[in-house]
Amino acid sequence: MFQPRIPVNPLPTGIVSPLIQPTASGGIEPVACNHDHIPAPVPAAPRAQVPAVRLTPTGLVTVVAGGAGLVLIVGAVLVSLLLAVAISAASVAVCAVVLRSLLNGQHKR
Repeated sequence: MFQPRIPVNPLPTGIVSPLIQPTASGGIEPVACNHDHIPAPVPAAPRAQVPAVRLTPTGLVTVVAGGAGLVLIVGAVLVSLLLAVAISAASVAVCAVVLRSLLNGQHKR
């Protein structure tokens, strides 16, 4: 009652054999087949060709100048975006003060 039932696999030849066969110790052994198993050939790992980078003093100066220029450009863009946000916030605050004074002026009359 408590032992598992083993499903069977009908082969195309009509011979029915179980998928797994229990052993006396309770372990599971694979079913033996009637043909030779040839392992698939493992392709050799390709060796990565890493190009050697050689910087001359002129090239090094060019890289440093390019990096500094990039930092300055990105900084200028970020500062301009921050300034645009600050100006927009100030204009919204001024509009809110004007509308508040207009609405308070109507209630007093």
